[in-house]
Amino acid sequence: QVQLVESGGGLVQPGGSLRLSCAASGSIFSIGAMGWFRQAPGKQRELVATITSHSSTNYADVVKGRFTISRDNAKNTVSLQMNTLKPEDTAVYLCYARVRTTQARFYNDFWGQGTQVTVSS
Repeated sequence: QVQLVESGGGLVQPGGSLRLSCAASGSIFSIGAMGWFRQAPGKQRELVATITSHSSTNYADVVKGRFTISRDNAKNTVSLQMNTLKPEDTAVYLCYARVRTTQARFYNDFWGQGTQVTVSS
């Protein structure tokens, strides 16, 4: 199957920066869209940013101008550069990828375990 492993979370002060990374591995034939979602305590999971295989990007309004998503198709990785972080950005950030495995004819959605981002002074 497919595994998504995130890294780069942690504690940062308001106004600071963090970079999240996610690597996909396993029985991968091709990867379509990749992205990041987040879930804060007591709240629903929400989209942060997505990027297609051709590098078209989409951002939630609340992160536009502060976050930048990128991917490396050769390495099956997606990254999220987060600048000017705010306390309301505190959440578990989950990596997402739409993957066609070597055994499948169609794409399926896969998720990472999540990495905690805490913005606090």
